[in-house]
Amino acid sequence: MRWLNFAALFLFLFGIGESFLSTSQAVVDRIVAVVNQEIIMLSEVEHWMNPLLEGIQTEDRLERKERLQELRRNVLDRLIEEKLIDQEANRSGIKVTKKEIESALEEIKERNHVTQEELEKALAKDGLTLEAFTKRLEKEIQRLKILQSVVKIDVKPGEKELLDFYRNHIDRYRSPELYRPSHILFVVPKGASPEQVREARKRCQQVLERIRKGEDFGEMALLYSEDLSAKDHGDLGYFKKGELLPSFEREALRLKVGEVSGIVRTDFGFHIIKLMDRKGGAPLPFEEVKEKVRKDFYEKESEKAFKQFISNLREKSVIEIRL
Repeated sequence: MRWLNFAALFLFLFGIGESFLSTSQAVVDRIVAVVNQEIIMLSEVEHWMNPLLEGIQTEDRLERKERLQELRRNVLDRLIEEKLIDQEANRSGIKVTKKEIESALEEIKERNHVTQEELEKALAKDGLTLEAFTKRLEKEIQRLKILQSVVKIDVKPGEKELLDFYRNHIDRYRSPELYRPSHILFVVPKGASPEQVREARKRCQQVLERIRKGEDFGEMALLYSEDLSAKDHGDLGYFKKGELLPSFEREALRLKVGEVSGIVRTDFGFHIIKLMDRKGGAPLPFEEVKEKVRKDFYEKESEKAFKQFISNLREKSVIEIRL
């Protein structure tokens, strides 16, 4: 089966790993949008927000509230788009055959290296039957088929267009960047009392002040860090982006080599971070990445065409948002 590559635009497509369960918190249900007389409920929005909540890591209540509201609006926007696509598919009379569903199921098993039995167990773990998952899959295939039929990409880029794309998106074509952080950790146990949290932060602040007065970071790590890396003077070694906790990584990458952070809070406790080294990140030669550039070019054109298609659907639809 040859599907147009809209994977980046469809958050849940072919996903076994995502949680299909709604949030465990009670939701006072209500209508949050009406799309051409079809409704979207708040419970639907909360259902799809649940797997994305881990990305919101902040202790500031106001900031968390704002980011939750932004996420809620983004998920609702995605659900509105799905409604519009489904309505267009139904108007067009697009159907999905049993063979197409079976082929898609086989592709899922191959991609995830699972047997039929393992697939059903994985689904059951997320509270989903194979029948329910198959219906969801049928809907996703129907959406892709309507997109294939209406979102046409009739562009054949030449060498100049590809080279321009490469230059304009050079950050996509760099060698992997590695960074080497060192840290001093003051552990905050799960379920710690406010007093324990304050005490850990106080000890962290005291060590930070000593470092700022000129004491050696590595020696402070050896003496006071509560992490296994203390024996290496806090040195964690080299990492690629995305391999460490987002809140830790953001602060580490903000630093210049040799610079020391302020106090950083993560799920493990309070950290003081020092960036020891940074390397890589140089642009790769055009000829070496030419095929990837071509693929990225088509994906960009596909995304533009998709957005135009959705924009056209919105213009001729009646959409009421009540969020």
